[in-house]
Amino acid sequence: MVEFQRNPFDLLQRAWREGGELVEIELLRQPTVLVTGPEANEAFFRAPDDQLCRREAYKLMTPIFGEGVVFDAPGSRLDEQMRLVMRSLRDEPMRRYPSLVVQETERLVSQWGDEGEIELLHFCKELFLYTATRCLMGEDMRAGVDAEFETLYGNLEKAINPIAYFYPHLPIPTFQRRDAARARLVERVTETIERRLRAASPPDDGLQRLIDGRYTDGERMTPHEITGVLIAIIFAGHHTSAGTQTWTLIELLRNPAVMRRLRAETDALWDRGDALDLRALRDHRLGRNVLRETLRLHPPLIFLFRKVLRDWQYKGWVVEAGKMLCASPAVSHRVPETYPDPERFDPERFERGEADNPFAYIAFGGGKHKCTGNAFGLLQIQVVTQTLLRDFDFELVDPPESYVHNYKTATVMPQAPVRVRYRRRAKERARVAVPAALEKQPERRLQLLPDRPVRVRIDRQLCQGHAVCVSEAPGIFELDARGEGEVKNATPGSEAFDRLARAYEHCPNHAILVEQD
Repeated sequence: MVEFQRNPFDLLQRAWREGGELVEIELLRQPTVLVTGPEANEAFFRAPDDQLCRREAYKLMTPIFGEGVVFDAPGSRLDEQMRLVMRSLRDEPMRRYPSLVVQETERLVSQWGDEGEIELLHFCKELFLYTATRCLMGEDMRAGVDAEFETLYGNLEKAINPIAYFYPHLPIPTFQRRDAARARLVERVTETIERRLRAASPPDDGLQRLIDGRYTDGERMTPHEITGVLIAIIFAGHHTSAGTQTWTLIELLRNPAVMRRLRAETDALWDRGDALDLRALRDHRLGRNVLRETLRLHPPLIFLFRKVLRDWQYKGWVVEAGKMLCASPAVSHRVPETYPDPERFDPERFERGEADNPFAYIAFGGGKHKCTGNAFGLLQIQVVTQTLLRDFDFELVDPPESYVHNYKTATVMPQAPVRVRYRRRAKERARVAVPAALEKQPERRLQLLPDRPVRVRIDRQLCQGHAVCVSEAPGIFELDARGEGEVKNATPGSEAFDRLARAYEHCPNHAILVEQD
């Protein structure tokens, strides 16, 4: 446990090197089995909830999110809560978010001046608190991010530590401040809900969708539940995105050749007027691959736990009920059989297909419980990156190797201070030539032969209802009554193959399966 507290990644990587796909370690007398690699990860993520349970593994979050909310909700109730959240994360509302993210970024950098030095991690934490609340909750929630809110939110964050995984209700000051902070947040959210209920025309935003939404039994969400879901949204997307944004800029500055190419393509997107178009952002392969490679090397969550409720078997081995199972993105992403030269920052590895297996790349988890906001998180970071590169030149203040991980917090981020110099680019910069990579339609991961029939289906264990398939290929896919994708035409003709390929490539959960002889 001492080694785990000091550097959990080093312990888990040592365990994998010494034990392979499955290896048991002991944390505070809790036997814990680490699973590593695509096959073991798939068995881990596809196991049913009544066998491998998140609810039991993440009891430390119950005092923060609230009883009966998110991890503490029974499986069916959790699915319904996530279904209501997904209404703000589907393709249609996502189209409105890029311009909002740019506005928040421009508002914050307007305080910088023409040149200077910033603590990048602090800047990113502040920025993503604003973008997440504005996009997913609404203008009044964004306006409510004041000094009190930041203090309350900070008290919730500080209660997430290794002790809380095992003893979340100890009567210690950290946990007492946590409980008081959550109670006050319920009061604040209740005030906002009551104001909206009195309004003649409430806004169309994420908070209102939660207020208006209903469970399948007809009940509305309570202020207690709405507060818990809102806290969960911020927790899921705030520090994770802030840390990833910080690492993205660090890695670009460590790899100037990649930076030059990305800068040229980003300038071209702005000059073409496509920088805020959701479909253009999806097709910007380098921008997307830079973020994916950053997350491969720097996943914010280095371990994902499940409590074994029923014996779990894998390749003849049995993990008995009562033990914990743990998958580690940080360890799986460094398996050389999957990712050759794993320590090298190489966005092109995604073009080579190294991460085509959705269980080889688990920065957002996997399976039915993959992070619901993964597409939104990538969208935010891609837009912030291209906005910063449009307006500023950057350089690292300290030696490149001095920027390292901080393992003292539950969400792993760079060790502060992360010092970066900036200089504003000329307002009238030279118009750049559109790189050839952006001139033509990018090649698709799915290559189909026009003279052979296809059959399309959806992996029900992976689909979460992002509805990208419906927007990209409406004649082939539609949403069912639960808000999840379903196949409308399982045998489309060759005239629909390009639309099918787009849906296949851009599905956030890789839930589309296409078969062709």
